[in-house]
Amino acid sequence: MKVVIAPDSFKESLSAAEVAAAIARGWSKVFPDAELLLLPMADGGEGTVDALLASLGGQRMEQQAPGPLGVPVTAHWGLLADGSAAIEVAAASGLHLLQPAQRDVCRASSRGSGELVLAALDSGAKRIVLGLGGSATNDGGAGLLQALGVRLLDARGQQLAPGGAALQQLARVDISALDPRLQQVEILVAADVDNPLCGPRGASAVFGPQKGASPDDVDLLDAALGHFARCTAQALGQDWQQEPGVGAAGGLGFALKAYLGASFCPGIQLVAQIAGLAEAVIGADLVITGEGRLDSQTLHGKTPAGVAEIAQQAGVPVLAIAGSLGDGYQALYGVGIDAAFSLVPGPLSLQQAMASAAAELEARSCDLARLWRLASRSSGH
Repeated sequence: MKVVIAPDSFKESLSAAEVAAAIARGWSKVFPDAELLLLPMADGGEGTVDALLASLGGQRMEQQAPGPLGVPVTAHWGLLADGSAAIEVAAASGLHLLQPAQRDVCRASSRGSGELVLAALDSGAKRIVLGLGGSATNDGGAGLLQALGVRLLDARGQQLAPGGAALQQLARVDISALDPRLQQVEILVAADVDNPLCGPRGASAVFGPQKGASPDDVDLLDAALGHFARCTAQALGQDWQQEPGVGAAGGLGFALKAYLGASFCPGIQLVAQIAGLAEAVIGADLVITGEGRLDSQTLHGKTPAGVAEIAQQAGVPVLAIAGSLGDGYQALYGVGIDAAFSLVPGPLSLQQAMASAAAELEARSCDLARLWRLASRSSGH
């Protein structure tokens, strides 16, 4: 028997690797001789670096970097065994780094994320994977670009202050000092949104309020990003502001696409591709996936749906284990998940399950293995 175990993390409880290990322990109690292939997954947000390190091996790196408002934070990134680097934008530029009262989306900068990219370049990485989830910024990636050598100048020839609001003062873009090593590096972006930079579906209007932007802030930032896009088009000869996905992470996707030539891919697809999930499920008898909460939102780019799609293409059945099952989780049966189970019954059980998640996962996996064994006997296999 070959079983591929490919879950996401259970947020605020267990990492994806810990979830996979707990499921494996439970399954092994019933099938001690089963071949269990553990491939922790992520969808490009929190946990992406750790999931890739768990799947591929490598080293978790830590360093000081400017946080969203310039206060130094300890940020992490991954140097993978294949020589790639994995970076979560939220590690240095994340909303979780600020208390609600501290949020200032007009001044928040992505410079810390740029410094993590510099560290990856210094390590010799020839491929950089960037997860864009959870940012506190709405600066169009201006801070990241400044860290990488781009000069964003006002009418007096002075560098702009941090933050999206300062882009109103942009008079000239100078890319002459952009780090030349970027020309030899492949940039892959894990992003699950297709928003343009500006307008009603743009970064400021859709994501700004989640980061503390008032209606007036939204208007100001939208205009500032539009001005940034026009100045960029003058400097680079192409207008990217309507490209799908460039509104991700407060417009950070715009900087990555326009200035760094990044390629975009849905997060779970990108993580699965790098980890080799499609190859792993070939010849498998079963795939087990899961996340903290399964509900109708899981269909929209979350790990279990992505894993199920890959397994379905290979004709392999899929079981899902979640901390809790929410409204509409049954829709997942239409995308390749054959059955779903929660650690504690009830739609609001996640908080109850978190304290003993590892033990509950192990027990539930053991129960499922017993059921699988019973079904196999009944069918004569």
